[in-house]
Amino acid sequence: MLTAGKYLQSAILSMILVLTSGCADSDRLSISDLTCESLKDPLGVNTLLPRFSWKNNSIRQGATQTAYQILVADDIKKLNEKEANLWNSGKTPSSSNIWVEYAGKSLQSGQLSFWKVRVWGENDDPSSWSSPARFGIGLLDKEDWTASYIGYPSEKGFHSSPQLRKTFSLNNTDKKGIYLLHVNSLGYHEIYANGKKVSDDVLSPAVSQFNKRSQIVTYDVTPLLKIGENDLIIWLGSGWYTEGLPGVTGKGPVVRAQMECVHGETKEVVLCTDASWVGRESEYSRISDWMTGRYGGETVAGNLEARNRIFEVPDELKWEEIAIAEVPEHEVTPQMVEPNRIKATIHPAEIEKLNDTTLLVDMGKCLTGWFEITFTDLKKSQEIVLEYADHLNENGELVDQGQRDKYIASGSGTEYFINKFNYHGFRYIKISNLEQVPLLTEIKAHLIHTDFEIASTFECSDKDMNRIHDMVAYTLRCVGLGGYLVDCPQLERLGYGGDGNASTVTAQTLFNLAPLYNNWLQSWADVIREDGSMPHTAPNPYAAGGGPYWCGFIISASWNTYQHYGDRRILEKYYPVMQKWLGYVDAHSVNGLLKKWPNTEYRNWYLGDWATPEGVGNPDHIDERSVDLVSNCYISVCLGQMKNIAGVLGKTEDVEYYSEKRAQLNRTIHETFFDMQQGYYATGSQIDFIFPMLAGVTPEELREGFTNILIEKTKKEYGGHLNTGLVGIPVMMEWAAKVHQSDFIYSMLKKKTYPGYLYMLEQDATATWEHWNGERSRIHNCYNGVGQWFYQTIGGIRSIPGKQTYSEFLVDPQIPEGITWANTTQETPYGKIGVNWKLYDKKMTMEVKVPVGSLARLIPPKGTIAMHVDNEPIPVSNDPILLNSGKYFVECFF
Repeated sequence: MLTAGKYLQSAILSMILVLTSGCADSDRLSISDLTCESLKDPLGVNTLLPRFSWKNNSIRQGATQTAYQILVADDIKKLNEKEANLWNSGKTPSSSNIWVEYAGKSLQSGQLSFWKVRVWGENDDPSSWSSPARFGIGLLDKEDWTASYIGYPSEKGFHSSPQLRKTFSLNNTDKKGIYLLHVNSLGYHEIYANGKKVSDDVLSPAVSQFNKRSQIVTYDVTPLLKIGENDLIIWLGSGWYTEGLPGVTGKGPVVRAQMECVHGETKEVVLCTDASWVGRESEYSRISDWMTGRYGGETVAGNLEARNRIFEVPDELKWEEIAIAEVPEHEVTPQMVEPNRIKATIHPAEIEKLNDTTLLVDMGKCLTGWFEITFTDLKKSQEIVLEYADHLNENGELVDQGQRDKYIASGSGTEYFINKFNYHGFRYIKISNLEQVPLLTEIKAHLIHTDFEIASTFECSDKDMNRIHDMVAYTLRCVGLGGYLVDCPQLERLGYGGDGNASTVTAQTLFNLAPLYNNWLQSWADVIREDGSMPHTAPNPYAAGGGPYWCGFIISASWNTYQHYGDRRILEKYYPVMQKWLGYVDAHSVNGLLKKWPNTEYRNWYLGDWATPEGVGNPDHIDERSVDLVSNCYISVCLGQMKNIAGVLGKTEDVEYYSEKRAQLNRTIHETFFDMQQGYYATGSQIDFIFPMLAGVTPEELREGFTNILIEKTKKEYGGHLNTGLVGIPVMMEWAAKVHQSDFIYSMLKKKTYPGYLYMLEQDATATWEHWNGERSRIHNCYNGVGQWFYQTIGGIRSIPGKQTYSEFLVDPQIPEGITWANTTQETPYGKIGVNWKLYDKKMTMEVKVPVGSLARLIPPKGTIAMHVDNEPIPVSNDPILLNSGKYFVECFF
């Protein structure tokens, strides 16, 4: 029997044991963010050798993974060391926690598996097992399909949005296992099982080049199925699968779908699309022909109750025979990018009544996505017209951007409109033929983009810089719909390589875009021609303008994607495509320099820079000297990237070849374009100064003088403003970070007059524009390359050449005069980097967070005479200070 004293001693001892046990557990690594092929719980990946990644977390400085163990099983109940029947890696000595390749029992198409992982730290202490995750292998071969392509024969053709239906039964024996529905639609689709939508994705699938490829989206429909009668509806809309575009045949959208029951190592086809399905016209139809400036919208007829009958009482509707569709042979592959989803919903800022029957709705900000409105007191057959634009003209009137919806009223029930298989880029909506002014709560706009993760944050003491950063970040969300980055969502909707190259580093810093670039790069490989010629967009539905900087996306984006995310397979897969395009470049080079190549049916123009303030780079004002200089400097950059890629792939002869080829090209560029008398290259514009320095063309001994001339010229001739365009902005930002020219960039960004980012914001911009003066598009991926500067320069987080995925990185804040603090985070494949710094009178403090698996190289700020790290004095030298994983408090004294 315990006395009070003994009881107290026992209680204290128990508390000590609990506390020490808790400390020990907290010292161990913990695991989060499990992905397979960079996707969370994908149901259909495109490989039989999938790769696994995870993040290790620890509050301990110097924490390191030394080994891992992965279990894979075909049943989550078997996910233990004794029963894992597909792969038990055992304790595998390795520090790697990204792109770890499956090495177990052979997998097969349509198979569903479960996995988990644990790791060991530097003290050989194991972590707890991660939470389980799952992955499926998609349908990889033609032989995997028994389904046929079907469509609904409609007089509306590609303007039709038909609904296709199949009923089927499941009994007690059938209702075991997991039911996966593989959907390969040519055009958009939505899937409904027993009256409920099977997923919250919208506007699926992602884009592809239809004459080469279409995509499969896989859904787990198990939770929506039941014993007995089941009802499956596939709702189609044509989207990019429209008449006259490459690879499009027939008279409307088509689909093939196959449901399989997966149970352990077995799978069985439950149903597939065939002649037994039935179909009908829906109350939706497309407006316009889905071309540049004519993307139109949708007509919706009937009240909500009538439209919902298909989900509530489908047997009461009239169903007709469908048609088997003949589709040309092409690659059919699983979609390897997240779906589109609604990411935010807003209500109007203002509704203005223009006259008795016309309203102008201001949503308060630009966005890409859907419009939703509930009407009251409409008459039967009353037609409400909705027109959209991203800005108003100088008279306050809606500009015509070819975006229009129509609602045809029932005269009863809930009169309700929302988009489904089209979308808009807009801020303003003009509503015509409507007398009743809706309440603000009756109107919504939905921001839609690919469901990528926001990966970074930035805030500093200068509110102007925060406004520019936030505008750029928001714009990239607005152009990131469909598994690629478009130029603009309202006018062209094209995946321009130039716009992509200009924003890749910024976009991949701000967001986790590994899957998106995986999808987009596949389209670039699909559009190259036999002679190595590239279009300016991918997918490539029709001709569009650009130049070499646009076509070389296949090289630069592949390299940058590898640098950010570490996926070696991308380099392996597209290296031959890169070489093929460079062969085309060689074929159009004269005396060692690339010269203008011909326009084609799929590509026009030949630009250097584009969308500059005073016309340099515009098609009507091309200066051939600048175009050739910019184009050849970019080819030099590509050759440098090819040298690096060849090095990663172990191609030593190619490394030497591209190195020598670049050195010769740089000599030729300097000899051809450098004007000794004027003291600059070509026209002496900002890009003509900077690109040769960035590309390594300018001899080292000239660079300091060049920089001084550039700064002086900018002050005197350009009024201290940016005077460059789409290509020049990212070139300038990358150069400035490397040579520590933060004050130069900051001074230009602070200008509130034309041209500049603050000028846009002073004109009430909420997204960046296509042109500095606001012409044409005001949601555009043109000038967003500035975003990288905030992270690399003010935040001070920079990658190190040859150290992909931020396995090693610099902490090197470059502080322009006028900024006193900055808080920056950046998510990497290893985890989150954090740099928070603040200036005092004669001191700067930094809080630095280094993720497990990474090493930071801290460069003391200029003028540092003493340093403390975690209150311990550190000698100041020219060498960076090495910080292993963990959190650190740094003080720099001036």
